[in-house]
Amino acid sequence: MEIILLERVEKLGHIGDVVKVKDGFARNYLLPNKKALRANEANRKVFEANRERIVAENAAKRTEAEKESKGLEGVSVTLIRQASNTGQLYGSVAVRDIVDSLNADGHKVNKAQVVLDKPIKAIGLYEVRVALHAEVAVTVKVNVARSPEEAEMQAQGVNVMEAMFEKDEAGFVEAYDPNAEPGEIATEATEEQAEG
Repeated sequence: MEIILLERVEKLGHIGDVVKVKDGFARNYLLPNKKALRANEANRKVFEANRERIVAENAAKRTEAEKESKGLEGVSVTLIRQASNTGQLYGSVAVRDIVDSLNADGHKVNKAQVVLDKPIKAIGLYEVRVALHAEVAVTVKVNVARSPEEAEMQAQGVNVMEAMFEKDEAGFVEAYDPNAEPGEIATEATEEQAEG
């Protein structure tokens, strides 16, 4: 289906471009969200008559988005979640969690603006894109940790998983007897039991 774009659509085109897209994409997304018109003679005339107004509205939305982006630039969100010893989350962090966190901090963001390629399933620091407008996007840092202390360490650049495994190595040390047979436990308790 051929359509006329009413706003810039990523990987598709700019305002006024006539592009060919799959019917489902046009019917289910572009047309209902008023991002495009069907490309026929009547709609072309309507678009050309309203072109200046459409471009002006887009410019106004873009400047408003640029103002909002200054408030969001460099923002970091901390999410505390339960996770296994290997750092895998019991569940995942989705777009809704990030939106709720940003809104709680006083930033106006909706689900459609947060671009998350796949859900976050492990602890760590992530950079998530927030598209405030088709031409304005900012990156927000998302810090996923098991505790506020761990989140603080991650924010300072410490790899929490590596630090945890380093601690484990320094812990329990088993007694080693060079004369013991393979599989034999070298402790005084077993020798006493054998005598008694």
